[in-house]
Amino acid sequence: MAPIILRNIYTIVPSEPTWAGCFPLAEWDLVGTITHVPTVYFYNKPSELFQGNVVETLRNSLSRALFHFYPMAGRLKWLPRGRLELDCNAEGVSFMEAESEAKLSDFNDFSPTPEFEKLVPQVNYKHPIETIPLFLAQVTRFKCGGISLGVSISHAVVDGQSAFHFLSEWGRIARGEPLETTPFLDRKILWTGKPLPPFASPPQCERKGFEQPPLLIGETDNVEERKKKTTVEILKLSKTLIEKLRSRVNTSEYADPARGFTRYKTVAGHVWRCASKARGHSPEQPTSLGICVDTRSRVQPPLPRGYFGNATINAVARSTSGELISNGLGFAAEKISEAIKSVTNEYVMTGIEYLKNHEDLKTFQDIHALGSTDGPFYGNPNLGLVSWLTLPMYGLDFGWGKEVHMGPCTHDGDGGSLLLPDKNDDGSLILATCLQVAHMEAFKKHLYEDI
Repeated sequence: MAPIILRNIYTIVPSEPTWAGCFPLAEWDLVGTITHVPTVYFYNKPSELFQGNVVETLRNSLSRALFHFYPMAGRLKWLPRGRLELDCNAEGVSFMEAESEAKLSDFNDFSPTPEFEKLVPQVNYKHPIETIPLFLAQVTRFKCGGISLGVSISHAVVDGQSAFHFLSEWGRIARGEPLETTPFLDRKILWTGKPLPPFASPPQCERKGFEQPPLLIGETDNVEERKKKTTVEILKLSKTLIEKLRSRVNTSEYADPARGFTRYKTVAGHVWRCASKARGHSPEQPTSLGICVDTRSRVQPPLPRGYFGNATINAVARSTSGELISNGLGFAAEKISEAIKSVTNEYVMTGIEYLKNHEDLKTFQDIHALGSTDGPFYGNPNLGLVSWLTLPMYGLDFGWGKEVHMGPCTHDGDGGSLLLPDKNDDGSLILATCLQVAHMEAFKKHLYEDI
């Protein structure tokens, strides 16, 4: 691809004064992915109906959006014991303006490649965290007149639901429309309720998704697995394929005749089984699947509409490769269903209490594992499959039309996967998955042929 030429870098601050001060983040903000999550949008050349300047429109509307979502304009600060607090100091976000001789057609099917990284602001975590913006955006103009908008958003501040809420309202402001949903910014709501007693012993926490995932049999760590080369593939699962899988799983002995298994449980079970086959596991090999569950409606009382922060929790389904493969898709889907059902109000509150009492949260944070062989890791023999099926991820319009494509950038980490709806809304799904190079071809073969 043609080189990207960076023309300008701006710091965008809230359009009006906002509340200033520090407050601790909620426990769910502090664990798992606390680095930035990159996403990129592609747009055709703005039509003649759009009379404004693209960069000025984005900059001005972003400033107004930050007035309402002022935590995004702040900075993180380390506290003792691996804790973080959010300093709402209105230092602002980073906005970059770039151009390229490339054309939208050069991106073919928009599969994420290393070239995508040039379209999204990169974050250097070697810098002190107090200096890193929580939100970074880059608009790139292409030779054909098309545009890309790459954004990197700190997962320590928001989860997917809140990130897309912010982007959606930014678009509405750019179009001259009022907010659709005012953000609920008080995270203390997750500190309320009668606290549960601290964990009495390590086995209790193992039931709450905080233990380390299993290793390959015979290994004492995952160092060698982390060194192996990985590759990313964007794989389309057609509506016909999905229907075949659901027909199979919902006629199995494990299905509830009244409800059946959802698309996510069905596809996740299929992916889990295919990965175990592709990796060549022995039947007795333990394996786990990490599932990201939104707790907004699962806690009591439910979180307010527009809750702005992290409200997802990791649930873990467990089995052995032999059980997964020999018992069929219904067995895998039921394991996943049981893990999701376990995320009750008590599960969430007990997990919060566990984190509050944990001596140091660094062991649960991805930022400490960057470029190393330490820290949280799914990898062989495990998977993590995040669903974006219910997120408002499409239709981001700043006044010149909706995107022609949006998606994640390169998704690092063996076993890390995303499940997205197809933009055409035709019932098909998109699986963005990262596996070791040695396993990917076999995985794709099983994914499409084991139907």
